[in-house]
Amino acid sequence: MTTNNDIYYINLIIEGNTNAFSVLVDRYKDLVFSLALKMVKNREEAEEVAQDTFIKVFKSLSQFNGDSKFSTWIYKVTYNTCLDRLKKHKREQQVVSIDEFNTNQIKSLDNALDAMEDEERRQAIQDCINLLPSDDAFLLTLFYFEEQSLDEIAKVINVTANNVKVKLFRSRKKLTTILKERLEPEIMEYYER
Repeated sequence: MTTNNDIYYINLIIEGNTNAFSVLVDRYKDLVFSLALKMVKNREEAEEVAQDTFIKVFKSLSQFNGDSKFSTWIYKVTYNTCLDRLKKHKREQQVVSIDEFNTNQIKSLDNALDAMEDEERRQAIQDCINLLPSDDAFLLTLFYFEEQSLDEIAKVINVTANNVKVKLFRSRKKLTTILKERLEPEIMEYYER
C-alpha cells in the first residue's frame, strides 16, 4: 500500500479506467468507515458517509496533486464529509468535563490498564473513545490506531501541527476521565471479591 502503488491506480482512473477505482475502495473502505463511525457515532450514517466520501474522491481524483500521501488526502475528505453530515443533523455531542489530573492518578490508571489483557485493554479503550465527542475520537484514532504523524493530521483537519498537539493533549485528558470513571469501579469490584 505504498504511495507509488496508489499513484499508479490514480493515474489509471484519470486515464479512463474507472474499474481501477475498486482497488482504492477495497484498500481504504474499512479505514474510511471506521473513521466515519468515530465521528458520526451511527453505523448507518457512517456507511452513508463512507459512500459519500468515495463519490467525492472519485469526482475530485484529478485534483489530488501528490503533495501528501493519498491516505492523508482521503482522511481529509472523510473528515470534511463527516463534518458536513454533523452540521446537517446538528446532533448534540456528549461533553466530558476536563478534571485536574495529577501524576498519581494517571499512573494508577496506567497500572490498572496494564493489569488487563491486551484485547480487553484495546476494547476498553475503543469503547471509551466512542464516548468522546466526534472530533476527539477521530483525532485519537488517526494518531494512535492509524499512526498518522502530527503533520499528516494537521493537513487532514486544516490546523497547524502545534494545534494538533494541543488538541491531542485535551482529547487524552477527556479520554483519561472516561477511562477512570469506567475502569475504576471494575477494578474495585475485582479486588473486593
